[in-house]
Amino acid sequence: MTQILPAFDPRLVPIVAHDEDEFLRPAQAQRLTPDGLRHLFAHPPVWTPELLRERKFADRAPAEAAVLLPLVMREELTLILTQRATHLSTHSGQIALPGGKIDPEDADATAAALREAREEIGLTSERVEVLGTLPVYVTGTSFTVTPVVGLVQPGFELMPNPDEVADVFEVPLTYLMNPLHHRRHAMDFEGAVREWYSMPYLDGDRERFIWGATAGMLRNFYRLLSA
Repeated sequence: MTQILPAFDPRLVPIVAHDEDEFLRPAQAQRLTPDGLRHLFAHPPVWTPELLRERKFADRAPAEAAVLLPLVMREELTLILTQRATHLSTHSGQIALPGGKIDPEDADATAAALREAREEIGLTSERVEVLGTLPVYVTGTSFTVTPVVGLVQPGFELMPNPDEVADVFEVPLTYLMNPLHHRRHAMDFEGAVREWYSMPYLDGDRERFIWGATAGMLRNFYRLLSA
């Protein structure tokens, strides 16, 4: 899930310097493997998430939501991401993790994330090995999001729902977990400074501009993997 502020292009918002980022290292290589992630979630280190709550900018009722971080067990782990359909009333055209609101019928956030992944992109729960969850992330649009991390057996055939998803693609996890690819942006909005991360990824000749809540949750994942 991600969000967009009205009438602006996030790519054009200035990148701001962050002295700490100069000294950050990529996530530990042994953790960027299926076995490394299994061990990490079974024996989590002491760590502190960097981002938990965005400054609120939308007047809407709070809602519980869940997203799936689907890590495909290829020769190198990749993360499945979606591009939301352009006709949607919210977050249209943005890069997102499969997910959405938690329904009353969902047993918990994990069940919701798996259901949404099936409904959005046709990824069945039988192919997902759930490892655990990341800290809850509250978006500026009042979604309280639980990120669920799972390993995905390759060999699947995705079927994106055109009512929700315009495109599906994969990004190497090593790329996303390298802070050299993390950019901080800041802008004045309605009398307050709004800040967020972006992680632009060049997919062939196409830029996939990952930003906002999606990038924020991935930044927290980086903090866990580098703890």
